[in-house]
Amino acid sequence: MQTPTDLDVLRRRVQQAIDGQIAGATQSLAVIGDETAPLVSAVSGLLSGGKGLRAGFLYWGYRAAGGADSDALVRLAASMEFFQGAALLHDDVMDRSDTRRGMPSAHRAVAALHRARGWAGDADRFGEGTAILAGDLCLTWCDELYATCGLPAEELARGRRLFDTMRTQLMGGQFLDLLESARGWDGLDLDARIASARKVIRFKSAKYTIEHPLLIGARVGGTPEDSLAPLSDYGLALGEAFQLRDDLLGVFGDPEATGKPAGDDLREGKRTVLVAHALDAASHADRETVEGLLGRDDLDLAGVEAIRGVLVDTGAVERVEGLIGDLADDARKAVGRARESGAYDASALDVLEALVAVSTARHT
Repeated sequence: MQTPTDLDVLRRRVQQAIDGQIAGATQSLAVIGDETAPLVSAVSGLLSGGKGLRAGFLYWGYRAAGGADSDALVRLAASMEFFQGAALLHDDVMDRSDTRRGMPSAHRAVAALHRARGWAGDADRFGEGTAILAGDLCLTWCDELYATCGLPAEELARGRRLFDTMRTQLMGGQFLDLLESARGWDGLDLDARIASARKVIRFKSAKYTIEHPLLIGARVGGTPEDSLAPLSDYGLALGEAFQLRDDLLGVFGDPEATGKPAGDDLREGKRTVLVAHALDAASHADRETVEGLLGRDDLDLAGVEAIRGVLVDTGAVERVEGLIGDLADDARKAVGRARESGAYDASALDVLEALVAVSTARHT
């Protein structure tokens, strides 16, 4: 049984499975020729060196159900990384993000290639189109890897409905995020704004990051549906805490660690729980500062610092930190209920408990 200290070992195995899937699947593109290289590179570049968090939760969900380690299980877990790849590629286009993991985002990199080669047409549109196709390719390879990972068909069938639900609900969550940005918060009080932001978190992040991969693994591993509640509670609580931490890092994180420019979420105008608390507690002048700067493409470091000051001075950061702590405690309590149920492997639950701290760490 692996322990939390072996997570890097699992990550390397997942990376090998990702590389193997790309190498095998690109044979289907070989008949087209070398022209598809930028399309494949958009996928392989993005999926190289990730944290493997979603794959890890699927893996440990399966192990918690009593399933044994195998290369086939690792390949199944790796399918989650292709799904995340699709989400990131599409999300970067929608958010017009310049970087991802410290490198140019896929659509920016392909646009630069277009310019360097002197090709005809609009370089940015070419880059965006390529990134969208690369995301679609990730969705295809995600499904292919799930079906061909090597686990018995009867096991895979147990998780298939939830696998499909995960993919459908994420698209709904992505649209919900776009919709919330478009219609804004005018006329909503603090509770309504927080409820709106947390709904986006649940369907755009928490479910597909932790809850769904974990439950898919558990279902494939043989856990009956009526025994999944503790893992679902764990996944939703920890998934929300993970995203709230990401929201804080999106404003205050070190670009060297996050791979994104300082204050990038502020430029994108993300309406988060953090921003909701700040706007509610701010003075009239500070509220005008935040509302005037939030979502500006030309937001400079001075503007970022101005908003950061309001977020700290209003106590918004402290409130979000408190919520992260409460949700992390909820996740640990859910692990306790899973232990009491007797339905899960105790050693795997130890890993899930350790992953609470890993997933909510301030430097993640």
